[in-house]
Amino acid sequence: MPSVGELAAQLIESTEPSEERVLSKATALMDNSPYGPRPEFSGSGDFYTELKHRVNEFVSEPTRAAKARRALHRKAAVLFTWAAGSWYLLMFQSHTWWLAVLWVVSLALAIAGIGFSVVHDANHGAWSANPRANRAMRWAFDLIGGSSYVWRMKHNVLHHTYTNVAGIDDDIEVLPLARFAPEQPRRWFHRFQHIYLWPMYGLVALKWHTSGDFESLIGGHICETPIAWPKGKDLAGFWIGKAAFFTWSLFIPLMFHAWWQVVVIYAVGSFVLGQTMTVTFQLAHCVEEAEFPSRAQLHEQGKVDWARHQVETTVDFAQRNPFLTYYMGGLNFQIEHHLFTKVCHTHYPSIAPIVREVCEKYGVHYSAHPTIWKAISSHTRWLYRMGHQEMAPAS
Repeated sequence: MPSVGELAAQLIESTEPSEERVLSKATALMDNSPYGPRPEFSGSGDFYTELKHRVNEFVSEPTRAAKARRALHRKAAVLFTWAAGSWYLLMFQSHTWWLAVLWVVSLALAIAGIGFSVVHDANHGAWSANPRANRAMRWAFDLIGGSSYVWRMKHNVLHHTYTNVAGIDDDIEVLPLARFAPEQPRRWFHRFQHIYLWPMYGLVALKWHTSGDFESLIGGHICETPIAWPKGKDLAGFWIGKAAFFTWSLFIPLMFHAWWQVVVIYAVGSFVLGQTMTVTFQLAHCVEEAEFPSRAQLHEQGKVDWARHQVETTVDFAQRNPFLTYYMGGLNFQIEHHLFTKVCHTHYPSIAPIVREVCEKYGVHYSAHPTIWKAISSHTRWLYRMGHQEMAPAS
């Protein structure tokens, strides 16, 4: 059975020394957690073996692969043009308050689209067959306010290995503000989280821009996993990215507009960006149909089938909505993404039937909401349930 580090190596483009250091830190998880011992996963088995064979055979067909990659790169050009155009119109053509709101909402949606369709693929090594191109494109995440270095640790390694496992998957660790998993402690105010979390999702981008990355690096850990300060190119990219983001989003606007106008517009844009990105990711995992196995449960199983775990803790939505699929960068096909992170997202709609068929063959539960509204309703019910249900008993 491969170690956690070997399994995670399949999920992250670990061709640089800095990424090797991140990967080594991911294997140093504490075993004295209140959530239970660290689970171990197996990256083999008949289910995953057949699934990989069929999907890899499909996506590697030369004509199909080239077409998917061209579509990916055309989309990147469209999104960057959309963002640049929206920023220009916001800066120099916003002569009324409603035009300013229109252009900042357009800019926020364009930035979210870049996050979904460009930097997400690039951080996974899926935007290009050339590793250097992926490394170049992932810096776009730094330019839009995040940190590609911290993201690769939080998302590529922890979330994609320990999906929906309380205490390790940082994507579901928002305590004490919210309770997303049965193993997390419930506070009295969580009974209202299905109401108050929706507007608070809009504050997530503001945290990314300011304190979020620094909290992880200064604290030296993400959940229980140690993380070191970046070095070399990663360190330079971190600081240059932060400086570049605040230059185009605040400093240049302050040269042409009143400070209070800049603050208001920045707040509106951050809110729309936070809402769009957070809700998209929540609909794939924090819903009724997704499983939230405890660390103790996984530990008792011994060799846990990683691929089965990914499918059963993830839910697709709106698979037949081409507009959402295009804009969200295929993130409504989260099951396919979790199984094949290095396959570019323009393949997801085509490989989904293959994944579903193999899941049915091996008795793996595959879930998909037919529309985004069904997914939103399921997320709301899950928030309500977690706000009222007592903490799961320890195994």
